[in-house]
Amino acid sequence: MSTLLETIARIRAEVCGLHAELTRYELVVWTAGNVSARVPGHDLMVIKPSGVSYADLTPESMVVTDLYGVPVSGTNIGSGGTVEWGNPGLSPSSDTAAHAYVYRNMPDVGGVVHTHSTYATAWAARGEPIPCVLTMMGDEFGGTIPVGPFALIGDDSIGQGIVETLKNSSSPAVLMQNHGPFTIGKDAKSAVKAAVMCEEVARTVHISRQLGEPLPIDQAKIASLYERYQNVYGR
Repeated sequence: MSTLLETIARIRAEVCGLHAELTRYELVVWTAGNVSARVPGHDLMVIKPSGVSYADLTPESMVVTDLYGVPVSGTNIGSGGTVEWGNPGLSPSSDTAAHAYVYRNMPDVGGVVHTHSTYATAWAARGEPIPCVLTMMGDEFGGTIPVGPFALIGDDSIGQGIVETLKNSSSPAVLMQNHGPFTIGKDAKSAVKAAVMCEEVARTVHISRQLGEPLPIDQAKIASLYERYQNVYGR
């Protein structure tokens, strides 16, 4: 059975590696965007440090915080006792409060991602949901990708908007108005996949609308697509 120290080391490495996927799929520029992961069995999360270039990220630079976004190190954590893992002396991402709020209020979520990917953010700038006009959207999102409310960075207001928008939705993605997409998943890898797919469908539906009005998909067929993809495909 892994110790907490071993679990944190593993998750730090996973979260660091997943940030490379954001640059690989061109979902971020400069130091914007972030991936986080819940530490299973503990009220902890691991997230990207603020203002650090993607090329300079290392597993050891990932910041460990509690579920209120407060960095922790060598802290007594319930039955885990006092665990020394150290934090890198870096501040956690400016979006940490939003991620932490999601983890506190959506216990099934194990990963959260935020990007400013171009096409998804363009939809967010218009405050317009992405309509489900692609079978891929039915598969991945189970319908429309919704828009969340406008909120400023600095407290957990963004997190509140994410939770309120997604708590009754099958979509793992939300377009926060005038800001950009946030995605969730059972783990960090799933949340990154949702971010990649969100940008892909945002781009495709935008291009489709330049050619004419996209054809809607019947809601019953969307439900069938989602059920098959989530419960049969790849099993």
